[in-house]
Amino acid sequence: MLDLKEHVDCFARKFLPFYRFIPSEKFTIDRSHLVQTELNCNSIKVLSWNIAKNNNDKVWIRDFLNILDKYQPDLIFLQEFRLSVEAENIVELIDMSWNFAPNFIDTHHQTYSGILTAAKISPLSKRAVITKHYEPIINTPKVSLITEYPLLNQRETFLAINSHLINFVDLDKFKTQLHELELVLSVHRGPLIFAGDFNTWNRERAVLLDKMATRLGLMPATFAPHESKKIKRFLLSPPLDYIFYRGVSEKQVSAKVLDQISSSDHKPLLAEFSYVDRKKN
Repeated sequence: MLDLKEHVDCFARKFLPFYRFIPSEKFTIDRSHLVQTELNCNSIKVLSWNIAKNNNDKVWIRDFLNILDKYQPDLIFLQEFRLSVEAENIVELIDMSWNFAPNFIDTHHQTYSGILTAAKISPLSKRAVITKHYEPIINTPKVSLITEYPLLNQRETFLAINSHLINFVDLDKFKTQLHELELVLSVHRGPLIFAGDFNTWNRERAVLLDKMATRLGLMPATFAPHESKKIKRFLLSPPLDYIFYRGVSEKQVSAKVLDQISSSDHKPLLAEFSYVDRKKN
């Protein structure tokens, strides 16, 4: 039988955010696949999806495996990914390298929560950027993960930025996180993809994101109107999810919102890009 102290600890870990959600001592958790395949400049398929912490659910596993089988993305950006503290690997990503950046540990479920980027090659470098501000009630930060990859037969490297923007805070704190990311993106001279859940649920947030994208020379992936309507919104708000790019070309009519899934309130975004080293031409 549990003694009184164990009952109190169990209650606290389940119901009191201060005890349940604690900071992670690890900035990233990484796994490399034995077989490494450099990104193909002619076709880089990008999948971005806020999975709402459902990756241990059978329905999500079915949805995700169907996506992998049908579209075979080269780069996968997942937000709100839950990883067991005891996990050695991720079965669904057994053929890919992956990097996970936690923003907190859920002591009740014994899991990390955070964002995950997977690719067919291990990154040359990786870096987690944790917000200095915390979201209220659960008192946790948000995190972005920056990974840098080699390109086949190219001198330039490819930067992937997987982000989940802070929510339930004032506009200044949202702006601070954007500024932190802008500093990172502004020093990279090669091609890049910047994708995730930006929590742009009102016009003011969307305008700040748009201004940042303009300053950095970023373009949003172009979704046809019937596809754009499927992207997660709150009522008449701007979309929450985006794929931005720079230094690559978006393949025409490649951008899709995969709405044949039921395991998250966000629908996966998919787009395909190609890279040409203009310095050689």
